[in-house]
This record gives sequence, structure tokens and C-alpha cells, in this order.
Amino acid sequence: MSAETDALGEQIKQSVALLRRHLDWDVAINRLAELNNRAEDPELWNDPDAAQKLMRERTMIANQVEGVEQIERDLDSTAELVELAEMEGDEALVSEAAQTLRALAEDAHARQIESLLSGEADSNDCYVEVNAGAGGTEAQDWAEMLLRMYTRWAERRGYKVTLMESSEGEQAGIKSATLNVVGPNAYGWLKTEAGVHRLVRISPFDAAARRQTSFASVWVYPVVDDSIEIEINDSDLRVDTFRASGAGGQHVNKTDSAIRITHIPTGIVVACQTDRSQHRNRATAMQMLKARLYEAELQKREAAAAANEAAKTDIGWGHQIRSYVLAPYQLVKDLRTGVEKGNPDAVLDGALDDFMSASLAQRVGATRSEASASAQ
Repeated sequence: MSAETDALGEQIKQSVALLRRHLDWDVAINRLAELNNRAEDPELWNDPDAAQKLMRERTMIANQVEGVEQIERDLDSTAELVELAEMEGDEALVSEAAQTLRALAEDAHARQIESLLSGEADSNDCYVEVNAGAGGTEAQDWAEMLLRMYTRWAERRGYKVTLMESSEGEQAGIKSATLNVVGPNAYGWLKTEAGVHRLVRISPFDAAARRQTSFASVWVYPVVDDSIEIEINDSDLRVDTFRASGAGGQHVNKTDSAIRITHIPTGIVVACQTDRSQHRNRATAMQMLKARLYEAELQKREAAAAANEAAKTDIGWGHQIRSYVLAPYQLVKDLRTGVEKGNPDAVLDGALDDFMSASLAQRVGATRSEASASAQ
């Protein structure tokens, strides 16, 4: 084959090898066979919830396995086509085959990243909570920029985004806000964004145009369904009502229907102001609290929990996961993976996939390394 097609072929083979490793191929094949057998059991649907859960898992594994096998078939057939075209000296056919291989390489890479989303709650919808750090208006404006960034990222992927609650800043920006992001693998993608984000820029709020450093924290937790039992005692809760904030207009919420719930044992606080009904806001806030408690339990079980907790200890120096520098030069750098982008405007407009992919790969690799060490 030509140098380009040969290089593309090797790239695809490497991606397939990584895919098989990420999927734990033999285990996936055996599990799929087991699920197929159970799906044929006529008594399966006596328990509809269990049946639906089984079918979802079966579909997910089947898609992953069939995707890898399809890539391998396409690679073999395209390689044969290249060899035939080169023997006949058909440059147009070689060029067409190279284009097919490029598309196949992109598909293999995308599936490789998707295979990393294998955590217990990775397929769930999620909440994204943004909090401004110390620094007043500067930090509050930065928090609002982050809120927009995650909203744009979600919209790019076709996800549904709902603003659950928002506390506005005194002059500009927000003190805090929570988004509900609904879409396939929403939590799996966004969970690596949890931590402190640092902004360096020429302050738009400083008449002297001095450079300013601001911090904001991001916290991500999965939406949980009713099948997951989380015990919450009413005596552990403090429930406060407050007037929902908003931009105004005839539909603005003018009653004290917004709800804030504090889980006293853990200090977790959630709030909801999306509905005019206090009862519905309370029900939604309880779902959010349940999700936070579930996510806390997931964190305890993850090998990266210690690093994540360290990242949340303080919204300031020494705890950031990513720096966004707008002046004197332009650079966004992830301090965990080393991934850099020289176009902050694109990143702040939602171009986050490269950062997320690298963080996922690093996280999965660390988990497997620790698991291997424990086994030894």
C-alpha cells in the first residue's frame, strides 16, 4: 500500500486493539452471550424494570462489539481494494480508498473514546453546578462564562439543557448556578470537568485595564432513577424557601416558591427554582440531593476519588484543573493531562471534547493500573 494508506491502516489497527482492551473483549463477548440467553427467557418481562435494564445493557454491549467487528471488516476490504488498485495503477481508486480509511480512522477513534464511558453511572443524565470563587464581580463573571461554555458544549452534542437554579452576582455574572444536562453519556463526558477552573485576563471591570486572575469551581453529579435507593432522613434536612431570581418580565416568579435543601450530615446544598409550584421545586430538589449523595458514594469507589476531593478543597491557587489565559497570550491548558489549545474563544464556546477525551483516558488508565497493582 502507499505510505498514507499504510499509516492509516496501522492507526486503525492500533485503535481497534485499544478498543478490544478497553472493552475487555473476552469478558464482553461472554457477557453478551449471557444477556442474549436471558433475553430469550419468556419470564424475563415478569419484572419490567429488570427486563429494561437488561435490554439496555445488551444493546450497549452489542453496539460496542458489532462496531469493532464492522471496523475490522471495513479495514480488511479496503486494504484489499488498495492492493488491487495499486496493482492496476488506478490512482483515482487509491485516492478513494485513502478517503475511506480516513473516515474509518475517525470512526475508530470516536468509538475508542466512547468505550471509556463504562462507569456505573456514565450513561446517566447529570447536573452541572458552577460556583464563583473569591473575588467578587470578576469571579462571578467568570462563573457565568463557564456556565455558558457547558451550555454550548451540550447544545453542540444535541443534549437538552435546563437551568435548575441561579444566584445572580451583585453587578454581573452569577454566584452559583446548576444545569440539568440530558443526553446519552452526559455524566460520563462531563464528570472529568469537576474541579477548579482558573481565568487570566485583562479585567473588563478595571478602569486601569490590569490583568486579573479569577477562579470558579465546577461540580458534576449524575441523575439517579427510582431504582437506586438512597435513604434520606427528614431530620437530616434543613429546608429553606426563597424568592426565585430572574431577568424580569410578565412571567417572572414573584413568590417564595424556590427551594433550598441542606443535608446536614454531609453539608450538601441543592436548590431549585424552575417551577412556580413550591411542591414541585421541593420534589426536584430532593431528586438533586439524592443524585448528589449517590455521586458521593460513587466517588468513594473510584480510584481517582482522592485527587478529585483535593481539587475541591479550595477554589483558588494550587487546586485548579485547567487554566484559561486570555492575556498577555492566549492558551487553555489542562493541568492534569497537559492538553493545550491556542484558541480560548473556541474552547469557551464549547469545544471541550479533546480535554474530556484525554481526561477520560487518563482516568481509566489510572484506575486499571491501581487495580492491577492491587491484584498483585
